[in-house]
Amino acid sequence: MAEERIDEIVGILKDLVTIPSPTGNTDKAISHVEGFLEELGVETYRNRKGGLIATLPGKDTGKQRMLTAHLDTLGAMVKEIKPSGRLKIDLIGGFKYNSIEGEYCTIETSSGKTYTGTILMHQTSVHVYKDAGKAERNQDNMEIRIDEKVHSAAEVRALGIEVGDFISFDPRVEVTPSGFIKSRHLDDKASVAILMELIKRIKTGKIELPYTTHFLFSNNEEIGYGGNSNITPETVEYLAVDMGAMGDGQSTDEYTVSICVKDASGPYHYGLRKKLVSVAEENGIPFKLDIYPYYGSDASAAIRSGHDIVHGLIGPGIDSSHAFERTHRQSLGHTAALLFEYILSDLVI
Repeated sequence: MAEERIDEIVGILKDLVTIPSPTGNTDKAISHVEGFLEELGVETYRNRKGGLIATLPGKDTGKQRMLTAHLDTLGAMVKEIKPSGRLKIDLIGGFKYNSIEGEYCTIETSSGKTYTGTILMHQTSVHVYKDAGKAERNQDNMEIRIDEKVHSAAEVRALGIEVGDFISFDPRVEVTPSGFIKSRHLDDKASVAILMELIKRIKTGKIELPYTTHFLFSNNEEIGYGGNSNITPETVEYLAVDMGAMGDGQSTDEYTVSICVKDASGPYHYGLRKKLVSVAEENGIPFKLDIYPYYGSDASAAIRSGHDIVHGLIGPGIDSSHAFERTHRQSLGHTAALLFEYILSDLVI
């Protein structure tokens, strides 16, 4: 894929990760994508859940495709305002407390006002707590230190902070000279950026698609039901574009596109998987086949909800998922290249 297209994906991604969008509070990120697509003249609408659907017409409207990526991210809510003026938190999404220890965060009140803070162990200071390193990282021991002069729950509430306020984690995005992108929320804003650039390439290049293709930017994937609705009866193939999970025993890396053959929901459609492999091989796109053992996607959510579709899952390889994430320009580029060739190909059935 041309380097300038990868540059554009990286630029879109850097903008996306700086927009807070924990599951349940994604309107700003959805609006950002909505504005991007409207400038391209792409028809869009929002479903009642708050997700965004864009449609590109194709030659064949009787059989259709859907691609999805999710804008919602991991986050938290205020669970309790402690007498000390610190906040107990409740997690949104499937991750562990140790992955956010020491992280800067933003608390957004129901009025829209924001305050910054830091997520810390209550027993952080080694000068006071002898066993600071041994204490369990859990809801009872971890708290938010607000960057305001507060010493009581009443003073915190006077700021407008209350139980149920959303908490987002600072992305700390950085692009290195060696081509790595380090940031929180690459899951799944890396794939959203890829789809946004793909739509722009099709529109500006006046490329005619063989089948009408819908793009769902979902906003509830991290809690399991982002992509289980708004699938047209004509949709035959449903491809989720999400992160490829890396770790011991995995073949996925940060430099290729990962094609998932199975996750915790079971195998993905064998015919579509073989089709994706064939398209990659024919176009010289480096890829890895992999199984993600503790994972579910919007495509698997669509299957569970009863849709009669062919489902698949691909994405860029992301290191340290749901924690301190990283990928490389090459993985973004190869994922984008496979998606472009895929949407120009014939359906599996």
